Amino acid sequence: METIGSKISKIRKQKGMTQEELSDLSKINLRTLQRIEKDENEPRGNTLKQICDVLKINIEEIVDFGKREDRSYLIFLHLSILLNLIIPLGNIILPLILWLNKKDTIIDVNNQGKNILNFQILFSLVNNLILIIGVYGKISHSYIFPYFIQIYFLLLILNILYSVYVAYNINKKEIVNYYPNPIKFVK
Repeated sequence: METIGSKISKIRKQKGMTQEELSDLSKINLRTLQRIEKDENEPRGNTLKQICDVLKINIEEIVDFGKREDRSYLIFLHLSILLNLIIPLGNIILPLILWLNKKDTIIDVNNQGKNILNFQILFSLVNNLILIIGVYGKISHSYIFPYFIQIYFLLLILNILYSVYVAYNINKKEIVNYYPNPIKFVK
């Protein structure tokens, strides 16, 4: 699990700030900030608020107040995309429901849920477009029908296998991020 110090360091670097800049803007001693980022100290109260204000983030993004760890829920969240085999767009509907239900109470559900939803929305758009092209090819008596249908099922199988792979790794206590997705439908 990511610590408060590592989260602050990561966000600071993403914003292109140096430790000196963050300490000056937040009116915190540089050495104190260095200790926080090295997890030698944990920021409290006003110090944490000042850092978050300068980084323009909510305190909740750094500190997991009242959240608990539940790997079985994360596994279920990843395997929920299998509903696509029974219900069209089930790979989006069930993960969305699960994510909305527990994103604020279980550690890492918010991040993993957003990653799953972003990828599954893009996957559904691409895979359904492939299916439509394949069906259109069948209607127009084109030779492309079998190829597009094969691509459709191949992508479907790869999607399922990857979800099982991620769930297996979470079970082994390893967090695996979902596919990187350049398009963010859920932020």
